[in-house]
Amino acid sequence: MQIRRILATAVVAAVTAPAAMLSVSPAFADTKSANQTQNKPSVAELEQAVKGAQKAYDDAVVAEKALVQALTDTQVPTYPLLAAFNAAQKTADEAEGKKSAADKAVTEAKAKLAAAVSDEDKSAAQQALTGAEAAAKAAADAKSTADQNVAAANKALSDARVEISKKIYKAQNAITDTRAKKEAAEKALADAKKETGGEDCVPAGGLTAAAVGLPSKIPAGASVDFTLRLANSTGRTLDQVFPIAYPHATDKSGTKTVDHLLHLQWSNGTGWHDFNGEHHAGAVKALKTGAGTDVKLRLTIDASAPAQGTGVVFINADYTNNDGSCGGVPDSGMYPFQITAAGSKPSTVPAKPEPATSTQGSKSPAPVAANGSTGGTGGTEGAGSTNGSLAKTGSSSAMPQLALAGGAAVVLGGGAVYLVRRRKAADNA
Repeated sequence: MQIRRILATAVVAAVTAPAAMLSVSPAFADTKSANQTQNKPSVAELEQAVKGAQKAYDDAVVAEKALVQALTDTQVPTYPLLAAFNAAQKTADEAEGKKSAADKAVTEAKAKLAAAVSDEDKSAAQQALTGAEAAAKAAADAKSTADQNVAAANKALSDARVEISKKIYKAQNAITDTRAKKEAAEKALADAKKETGGEDCVPAGGLTAAAVGLPSKIPAGASVDFTLRLANSTGRTLDQVFPIAYPHATDKSGTKTVDHLLHLQWSNGTGWHDFNGEHHAGAVKALKTGAGTDVKLRLTIDASAPAQGTGVVFINADYTNNDGSCGGVPDSGMYPFQITAAGSKPSTVPAKPEPATSTQGSKSPAPVAANGSTGGTGGTEGAGSTNGSLAKTGSSSAMPQLALAGGAAVVLGGGAVYLVRRRKAADNA
């Protein structure tokens, strides 16, 4: 692993300190003192840098999406500031009608006064005119006040939209910034792995992972069960497949992360288990080509979770084989849902996958069929199962290989990303 120390260190620093510079002077880059070699980041450290960069990028994407939704919400009639503006406008319209009626009464009173002949008629007409003019002034004052209220309500609504727009602009800049840091971190990691002479993991387009049955609306305080469905059409048996899932959520504003209020578990038929540090739902053994299997998942949202919060579950999978090859689903599936008020019922409408950005593209996995029995989720480690079997633990003897290979596909913060690519992928693109 002969990666140049200064460049690699700069990438790590850029993930932890946004102000870090990623540029490296060629003179310094070629320096290979013993001290530099000793202090250069390891592959594991670079993988952590990629993990942090990916999480920052995923969080920026989710935050920008939530802010765009918040701006869209300002067009909904029930939005408080828009409702206040509409109410003020209605009052102003009514005041305009009353003012018009009062002005008409003044005109009519003046006409009667002009037509009066006797002193008695003139006196009565003058008194009527005086009352009409007073009423007209009061109506005019009310109209003026109503117009001022409309202007104030309109300003408050416009200011709110401008503030959200400013946040969207910052969020879009954050996406650009974090994407650049993520790509730099990924390049540093790829360069390090290339220099070690190790074999890169290859994304397998024939391996798919999808969420089935996740509701599009989930109440705070509720638990919902759904399925992570795997299908293998790679043309070979995959010795170990690691299903990956990760939940992420923010409050209605999209600015506050509430991941700690979401709890995701998986089951192999012998109870519910927490995900491990790599967000793996156990390990499916010997998933044959043309076969599929289901993994049961349960998402629980704390009762204190904010109503109208925005959530998403990222779905992915990676694999390792006994011959040392490894890989994963090239693109993460992103399944959004809305957190509704506690006590309401989960939606019967399933969450629809949306494209999730990864180093391989911006596609969500195509729907996959179970392709046979789904009993693999309740099996043991039997490698002879046609559809694969889910191990009872979340770890395996292949985990060191997976770690050395960059995990093939690792859930990083808000989603999964394929970390390493075929060495000549760039040349062949």
